[in-house]
Amino acid sequence: MPSNLSSRALGLSGQNRWSRRGSLLFALAFLLIGATCTTIMIKGVFAATESDAAIAMRLADLLRSARTVISLNQNLINDPTKGDKGLTGEKVLADAIALHKERTGEDPRDSDPSTLEGELLRAQMDSIAAVVDENQSTINAQGVSFKGFIPAVFARLVNEKFAAKVGDQATVKVTAPENLVRNRKARPDVWETGVIENEFLRPDWPTGQPFSELAEVSGKSAFRILVPEYYDPSCLSCHGEPAGEVDITGYPKEGGKEGDLGAAISIILFK
Repeated sequence: MPSNLSSRALGLSGQNRWSRRGSLLFALAFLLIGATCTTIMIKGVFAATESDAAIAMRLADLLRSARTVISLNQNLINDPTKGDKGLTGEKVLADAIALHKERTGEDPRDSDPSTLEGELLRAQMDSIAAVVDENQSTINAQGVSFKGFIPAVFARLVNEKFAAKVGDQATVKVTAPENLVRNRKARPDVWETGVIENEFLRPDWPTGQPFSELAEVSGKSAFRILVPEYYDPSCLSCHGEPAGEVDITGYPKEGGKEGDLGAAISIILFK
């Protein structure tokens, strides 16, 4: 499962980063997300708000925490000798919240449900629990040593359920460089591809720094952010070397190395 540094700098730019009028406005702001100090650089005439960045990063962090819980329980999930694993939606969500609090110092349940942030975080929490509960027959199947309920599949299902709950308010997606995408649903769109190729893959791009800007999506104004994720040792059993060797999921390994860009969390908040 890809991960990124606990300290994140958000590089925010306007829809026209270099204004056609030749004007360029720079502003620096500092945002505290949990225990993490986050630098926000706002450029251009069209500026994203600190609130946009905070909401998006909290969604990304909670998804990442839930995905980590599924990763840590892979041996239990794939145990062919055990039936009921006790890995219910309530259990996974509780563990994800605990991990999220450990990483950020925040409890998503404390968010105000009358705000957009509170509404989106609750939709995400509900989605996490629901996906696990809906897959109990797979998780608890005996005689099967690989269930296919891996972090990437779990995250995709959570994001799909989240999208169904929040309608046209927001979307969350895990994507990757085009050559690393295994599921067609995870393919990067034009904006994501541009950020990956022109920003994240630059030799001088700061490790772990997300990129965000105001952009138009399906004819609507939206805040977009892409958060890079990197291969850690646990990823390499499927995505490492030797390249071409078939992994446990049936896909050829990509030959990745620890620290390589492996994925990105893409979040859209519609205006």
